[in-house]
Amino acid sequence: MKRELFKKTLTVGCVLGLAGMLAGCGSSAETASAASSSTETESASDSVTITFQQWWEPELPEGALQEICNRFTAESGINVELVSSAYADAQNEIWSTAAQGHMADVVGLDGSWVYDFAALYSIENLTDLMNEYGMDDSQLTNQVQVDGQTYMIPVVNFSYPLYVNTDILAEAGVEKIPETWSEFMDALQKIQDNTDAAGYALPLHEDNTLGIQHQTVAWLWAAGGSFLTEGKVDLEGNSVLTELITMFDTMDDNGYLAEGMSELTESEMIRQFENGELAFMVDSAAHLNTIKEANPELNFTYAAIPAMDGYTGERGADVANWGIGVGSNSHYKEESIAFIEYLMSPEVNAELAALANAFPGNAEAEPDYSENDELFRIAYEIFEAQVPVNEFTGLPYADKMMKQFRNDLIGLYEGSYSDASQMLAKLQSQWEKEV
Repeated sequence: MKRELFKKTLTVGCVLGLAGMLAGCGSSAETASAASSSTETESASDSVTITFQQWWEPELPEGALQEICNRFTAESGINVELVSSAYADAQNEIWSTAAQGHMADVVGLDGSWVYDFAALYSIENLTDLMNEYGMDDSQLTNQVQVDGQTYMIPVVNFSYPLYVNTDILAEAGVEKIPETWSEFMDALQKIQDNTDAAGYALPLHEDNTLGIQHQTVAWLWAAGGSFLTEGKVDLEGNSVLTELITMFDTMDDNGYLAEGMSELTESEMIRQFENGELAFMVDSAAHLNTIKEANPELNFTYAAIPAMDGYTGERGADVANWGIGVGSNSHYKEESIAFIEYLMSPEVNAELAALANAFPGNAEAEPDYSENDELFRIAYEIFEAQVPVNEFTGLPYADKMMKQFRNDLIGLYEGSYSDASQMLAKLQSQWEKEV
């Protein structure tokens, strides 16, 4: 694996005040809040229980994460209470607890949240904690930083390949998986003409900002493109991005896309694919097991996201992480660091990577993928041939920027802009205020 490509530490600028940004957050995530509060009153003579809020447990084989936690408890005497929910729910709950100052002791993080949480002082400076409690970070493949200080450690890394329903392609008369944008558009036309399935999906529900990253901008990176030039926003006049957004607009005009994109969530997109209603989707390889469990008869494979016609250079692969951090309100920071160190140890990290159909966050970890599904090995080969990229990780106000992109893209589809160039010019002016 191109581990050296993960070693690049992602940094962002100075932390600014952000208290007003989460003023509208609700008061959900009562479980995590109550669990965190309960640890505050626990007697020092009792065994310590730390809370770990994340979305990982539902995406792993049943009982797998609990088993890892149980082994940690057996070795350390520290109990771990899992607070688990699906990603979309976990995202809302974690943001809510951040606004309330009641985050779990250990919290699962997405890289696009890190700057905002650091600005709110919701998550701890891990550089300080690792130094204070003696955690060695030399084997970590990556650390997500703000102002030169680490706030998130990627535990495992995921690729986002193109999922392909081979039965739909056969029914439509598409003889080979598209490799270029024009081939993809030709395939979508055949699917529309010869099947009842939708061709592609853009899950752009207002709560699903990552639909911009994974199902939209990932195509830009696959074509060697970028929305940043020397740290500055580069949207207006960006020829690759303009052509890409124009292509998506054409997909919408021609009826190739799954209906209701402005209300479509990632989980609904996955459900459509599981039910054989969707020919292509870009999604995490982490969902391979759950998709097969939902529909064992589904025939599908993985492919690289098609590249822009004529592009022969290095391909970018959208990558995401299961990141981890420590809540600033935690009374058990030493115990929390001990748990993170355990998860990042070579043996445990290798086990977790294999269970999750992911790539390890410890450079010395050697996952045994021999029992993984053959499709994961295909995803691995695709990933190996590309360069990992995620320009949103650690970016200031990344979540807000993706929401702006989402709103303007829907505006383009609804006729608020004359074309992609006008939309990107507007988005450029919005993003320049953030970066």
